[in-house]
Amino acid sequence: MTVGSQLKQTIVSLKGIQGTAKIYATQAQHEEARQAFSQASDKLEQILSDLEGRLQTLEFEEPQYKG
Repeated sequence: MTVGSQLKQTIVSLKGIQGTAKIYATQAQHEEARQAFSQASDKLEQILSDLEGRLQTLEFEEPQYKG
């Protein structure tokens, strides 16, 4: 598995985790749990933004990873 495909797979997995955290944030009964899931979702958004930027850089510098 190439670096590019591993990075893409990681991004897809993290998007799924972020979606789950958002659902838990809306369904949690305790305020502390809501805040924790909401904060986790926000942090994942930052991480995803960084990884997607790295993927764009990788695809630009190494065109064989594009796709």
